[in-house]
Amino acid sequence: MLTVSNLSKRFPGADAPVLHNVSFTVNPGERVALIGPNGSGKTTLLRIVMGELSPDGGGVQFSPSDLRVGYLPQGLDVPDETPLRDALYPLAAALREAEAEVERRAASVAAAAGSEQDAHMAAYAEALDRLETLSRQVDSGESERILAGLGLGDVPLGTPVGTLSGGQKTRLGLAALLVNDPQLLILDEPTNHLDVTALEWLEGWLKTFPGGALIVSHDRTFLDETVTRVVAIDGQTHTARVVEGNYSAYVATIRSELDRQWAQWRDQQVEIARLQSDVRQTMARAVRKENATINDHQRRYAKKVAARAQAKATRLRKYLDAAERVEKPRQTWSLKLDFGDLPATGQDVVSLEGLTVGYDPAAPLLRDLNLTLRAGERVAVLGPNGHGKSTLLKTIIGEVPPLGGRARIGASVRIGYLAQEQEILDPAGSALAIIQTEAPLSHTDARSFLHYFLFAGDDVFTPVASLSYGERARLMLAVLVARGANLLVLDEPINHLDVPSREKFEEALAAFQGSVLAVVHDRYFVDKFATTVWYIENGALAVQVREPLLA
Repeated sequence: MLTVSNLSKRFPGADAPVLHNVSFTVNPGERVALIGPNGSGKTTLLRIVMGELSPDGGGVQFSPSDLRVGYLPQGLDVPDETPLRDALYPLAAALREAEAEVERRAASVAAAAGSEQDAHMAAYAEALDRLETLSRQVDSGESERILAGLGLGDVPLGTPVGTLSGGQKTRLGLAALLVNDPQLLILDEPTNHLDVTALEWLEGWLKTFPGGALIVSHDRTFLDETVTRVVAIDGQTHTARVVEGNYSAYVATIRSELDRQWAQWRDQQVEIARLQSDVRQTMARAVRKENATINDHQRRYAKKVAARAQAKATRLRKYLDAAERVEKPRQTWSLKLDFGDLPATGQDVVSLEGLTVGYDPAAPLLRDLNLTLRAGERVAVLGPNGHGKSTLLKTIIGEVPPLGGRARIGASVRIGYLAQEQEILDPAGSALAIIQTEAPLSHTDARSFLHYFLFAGDDVFTPVASLSYGERARLMLAVLVARGANLLVLDEPINHLDVPSREKFEEALAAFQGSVLAVVHDRYFVDKFATTVWYIENGALAVQVREPLLA
């Protein structure tokens, strides 16, 4: 049906290709998701498939060559004065003309006499055949079902396209594809502006569609419900990888591979540390031997030890340069979503300069702290209760004045603070309404944003008062991010959450790409999340750098 072979494309002046040797197929009955970060070339690939752009290499083949292809771009390109009927049916105008022609021919037959009547009857029969053919092609019954399913059933067919909303135009473009009996669908963000009812209708329609479909969408629930294969474009290599199954199956596959790579990389780091320690110890022993004696025999022995140290150092360099050495896994788009609009910060997000923390100058909780929280760092603050963890956070954000020194916040840093027991949500509001109040997002974009925080389907419409503690915690986290926070300061955000809720909170927090400073007591959470631990006890703060399991 559709075969894409070694497709490559580079735009003039670009340093790298937007697509490089991309290959995949779409067969009848298959629904293939095309995913990747914004700017990775998804729409470019669709335009090449549709012949709107030419590739630099590779090719696209339809089978059969006259395959009926329905393409939905992100914008509906129809003149504003076009009636909805004509946009829905490309043959609608021809149908009206055929109807008028039949009426004219019928009048001619009635007015004709004698030998002229045979010629007029033949012309009438020809016009009637054309009308019947066009009538079959424009199936009003099927169109009514499709329009109703997409929420356009109440819009008169004579309505000018220019009077429709953006969402209605998207639905109209989708309806126009479906009513014209395509064999292959190419859909670029078909879920934009669709509400839950329309989404569920489209999901059901696609499940029974006998043709093939290539779908670009960021709605992961929609992809889970519809697709049978995933083509994932890598934003760095510009290549594509094909994984069988729906979106969740793709994520599970990538996570399993990352877990194995992390395990191999950690084993490798242990071996590197062992070799480095061996080199240092051997070299130190040689130096001590040489410096401790003037005896020629002992000094020759020291040189032999030094030579062994050099040999071990050479082995270490070869190990580090070996082709089979495992690289540290890099985070992929599918597992670390890009919120896109977070303001960039400098390298130093928070700098503590001689900071003394507490309420009584005679008995400070912490004194003379000199620390830096860097961009992208995730710091877990641990320690017994009452030793200054929460006070440190409040001092950093300016709620409690320092007893000495200062906490300097870096350029362009926006703090999102979540205190213990803090309720920043309207009990009567829904997740969708709250997020749209906090950020200028469309209905579809707000739902996609909330999906990052694990609000799927009708969950986005549930009043806050009916949400669980875990759901509220995730929604409060979403609110902070929607406000543009690129530094989250969280004081025991998971205290009241059960294990499943904590796991979901962890997953939501893993999607955030800014910096985090959090007081927590859950060691499992810390092991999975933190890049650095600040441990506070008895007036002292110790720093431990670590590799998080979710890095």
